[in-house]
Amino acid sequence: MPFIKKLRRNGNVYYYLEHSVRDGDNVYKKRKYLGKRIPEEIARIKTEFVESVYEEQWYAKFEEIKVCYGKAIRKTPQTVRAKNTEAFMVRFTYDTQRIEGSKLSLQDTSNLLTRKVAPKNGSLDDIKEAEAHKKVFYSMLSEKKELSLGLVLSWHSRLFDETKPDVAGKIRDYPVIISGSEFIPPKANRIPELLEEFFDWYSEARKESNPIKLAALVHLKFVTIHPFGDGNGRISRLMMNFVLNRHGYPMLDIKYTSRKDYYVALREAQLGKDENEFLVWLFRRYIQENEMYL
Repeated sequence: MPFIKKLRRNGNVYYYLEHSVRDGDNVYKKRKYLGKRIPEEIARIKTEFVESVYEEQWYAKFEEIKVCYGKAIRKTPQTVRAKNTEAFMVRFTYDTQRIEGSKLSLQDTSNLLTRKVAPKNGSLDDIKEAEAHKKVFYSMLSEKKELSLGLVLSWHSRLFDETKPDVAGKIRDYPVIISGSEFIPPKANRIPELLEEFFDWYSEARKESNPIKLAALVHLKFVTIHPFGDGNGRISRLMMNFVLNRHGYPMLDIKYTSRKDYYVALREAQLGKDENEFLVWLFRRYIQENEMYL
């Protein structure tokens, strides 16, 4: 997030917005002159300044990724596209489940979801949730409707109706604690209002936000509301990929091996109430995962 910098020259005070930008191993400063006084509309100016930095640093790359990805998809035979989607589904299911505690290996997950061969020593709940995630993932890809509370509740219900029927498809009305995190989710009595605000925000943001930024914020905002007793991370990552796929961008798999950096970015955004911490982390990850299209 940019901060206000005060400079003195010849006895006069001048105010600037300053924002640090990383380009590979280099860090440089972006500045915007504010004047001799801090403007009253400083919050709006900060938001617009950050957006201009993102426009310059990230958005052109995202657009290039979309264009090259689209060309690659059009050249790829339908049978190969289906296999590629299946490979992503397996990896995404493995990683999103593993982040949440599943003990299935990547090979276990692949055998289960592509050959219907269950691991001999695998947890029955892990197996059922992986199978359910596959079904919800493909349903998400073909979904014609926009994101809504009803759609999200149906995904959650289908993910957990066989393993956690007491929470499946139900908004929590009790407190929850996130293991290993200082972040405290909102009180249960605030959730209906926060969900209404979230979908109101989404209906407007989807018309004007950069799709990668929109996908990142959908994930961050929803998981921060934490409306379910379990499965908030899995649902928010599905929602993120719903947005990416709907706008014609490659989907993103947040890998289990990257979970520590992922947790740090989420925590800093949630505790510091600065969404840019998570945005920048996800932007970098997205570029790294899609370098083939640049």
